[in-house]
Amino acid sequence: MGPCILLLVMCVGLVVADRKMTVAEKLKEDADLSQFLALLERNVVANTSLHYRQMTLFAPTNEAFQRYMGEMDDNLVLYHISNLATTLTNLDYAISSELDGNPPLWVTRRHDAMHDDIYVNNAKVFISRSYQSVNRNNKRQVLHVIDQVLQPLQPHGPGSVSSPVYSPNAYQFLEHSDVFNIGQHRLRSFRQKVNQLQKSKVFNAEGRHTFFIPVDEGFEPAARSDLIDEKVIDGHVIPHHVLFTHATPDAKEFETLAFGDNVKVIVSFSTTMNGKEEITYVKSNTVAGDAKHSRGVVLADIVRANIPVKNGVVHLIQRPLMVVDTTIINFLKEKEDGPLCKFYEVLMDLGPNNQFYTELTLAKDITLFAPSNEAWAELSVQNIIRNHQKLKEILNLHLVRERLPMDAIIHNNMNQIYQAPTALPRKYLYFNILTRGQNQTLTVEGGGVNATVIQPNIAATNGFVHIIDRVLGVPYTTVFEKLKADPMLNITYNLGKRQMFNHQLNDMEHRYTYFVPRDHAWLKFQIRHPSAYKALFREDFGYFTKQILERHVIRAGRAYTVSDLKLLANETHPFVLPTSRDPLRLRVKESDKNYYVEWNGHWIHVFRPDVECTNGIIHVIDEPFVLESDIRATGASERLNLPFLVPVLSASYFLTKLFEN
Repeated sequence: MGPCILLLVMCVGLVVADRKMTVAEKLKEDADLSQFLALLERNVVANTSLHYRQMTLFAPTNEAFQRYMGEMDDNLVLYHISNLATTLTNLDYAISSELDGNPPLWVTRRHDAMHDDIYVNNAKVFISRSYQSVNRNNKRQVLHVIDQVLQPLQPHGPGSVSSPVYSPNAYQFLEHSDVFNIGQHRLRSFRQKVNQLQKSKVFNAEGRHTFFIPVDEGFEPAARSDLIDEKVIDGHVIPHHVLFTHATPDAKEFETLAFGDNVKVIVSFSTTMNGKEEITYVKSNTVAGDAKHSRGVVLADIVRANIPVKNGVVHLIQRPLMVVDTTIINFLKEKEDGPLCKFYEVLMDLGPNNQFYTELTLAKDITLFAPSNEAWAELSVQNIIRNHQKLKEILNLHLVRERLPMDAIIHNNMNQIYQAPTALPRKYLYFNILTRGQNQTLTVEGGGVNATVIQPNIAATNGFVHIIDRVLGVPYTTVFEKLKADPMLNITYNLGKRQMFNHQLNDMEHRYTYFVPRDHAWLKFQIRHPSAYKALFREDFGYFTKQILERHVIRAGRAYTVSDLKLLANETHPFVLPTSRDPLRLRVKESDKNYYVEWNGHWIHVFRPDVECTNGIIHVIDEPFVLESDIRATGASERLNLPFLVPVLSASYFLTKLFEN
């Protein structure tokens, strides 16, 4: 071989080595995309485009194909291809696909504090795996790897219709729904209402929107159809947003077309697990209603999600939104795998005509705090279920005989003094509101258990249902853990850090009865005795702080409820209980359904009696047991002589301590 030829071969080799891999070569190199490549190579149009045209490919991983349950034909690949080369930076709004009718692929950019995610329809783009290059014909091409197969809206199998509708908008889909492959679902009832009320323009609207269409099964009972008017139709449309389920954050609220001067309806998604199955719900929340449209939340299963149409996305739902026409008991049993199906199973274990079932059926104005399906899986709860008498008490603890929407609870609880009487005699529910930015979270305590309201304001004809994340009345925390977690007891918990006083309260070998001043009590204490209050938190006063707290704790072989103490000590004969510090001489009385304990000649209100824990009972009180001689500052500090002290705390100090924890 001559020198010139050798030099030419070397130069060609260098050019080849420096040339960037084409998208076709990238697909062949990546074993994780082999199923997509095989699909692409079987389609003549797609394969030709790969070698001769500019394009964007959305390539699902092999795992995505394994999870795909839709139809798999050679044309499916065309729904994953666009004839423009679109990089990550330019992925926005919508892209036309190469499938017949050029149906759009909808792009969503989802922002959070850590990073930005990009979705195409319901598929997430693996941003780090996106790749761009030019093919052998110097045409620019872009590859995006995605985590789901894109499923187009397709007609039934070939030959089923003479002229299928390609790339329909939402109204065309609704009008010709029998033509499309949507399983066994039928949409005739809702279609009739849309046409009868002349609301087709809502579903024909150009742009990008989200549409919720109830299936025919959701129109039982038949009278439900009569409750659907123009405003309810509007409540099934979210304008100017294309919301695919995975691309939309849970609980993020969107205004519907039914958001005007009088009626205001917002919609959001929520996802829960039923065993290993993920269930997605849509919920309408009528935040402002009128005589025809009740306030509150209506939950509906999404029975077929993420159907792409020319003007957005359609979700088929199990029942109409906004329509409140079921009692609480009917809501519980509406679906075998519904969000409260475990609660209904537990209820029915007591027999089909038990007292609690009857009350949920016949009562006119009630509120049910219903534990979620997951809440019933706790081992301690499982043990309670077997004891029917205890179970009846537990269920009654979750029922309030008045209508209590969340905003009413928040209003009543502005000063942390609201107590809601339950169907269990002498037992109350207590509430706390946690505010983070614009969001408010409601917690409820009953029988020593703090639960978070995870879905408020489900509306029924006879009241409201609030779904909570724990079963009330079944303790799962020690006295120490309860003290640490309860936002109303934060100050006593912080004081107990001195001299490691709190540590004993985790001990399971003893039973504790702890009279705990609530934060509001310490606030009053600080206002009346600011120097003494400040001294309680000083390191050099730790021993004295511990002495005061010891007076509040009884450690024995059993714990005492307020009823126990009332039997042992009435208004005329005090009962002496041993504490780590001084004998605790108490008398107990009941007045206007409230308990009071007398200590040192003063009657103190028991704000929350009988907060049960796994190793004892807490009684939340409105004043601490403090003597005049308890705290004296010496040396450079001011000498403190305390008359009878009443409890309480500074708002600024309380917030400081709260955020420390």
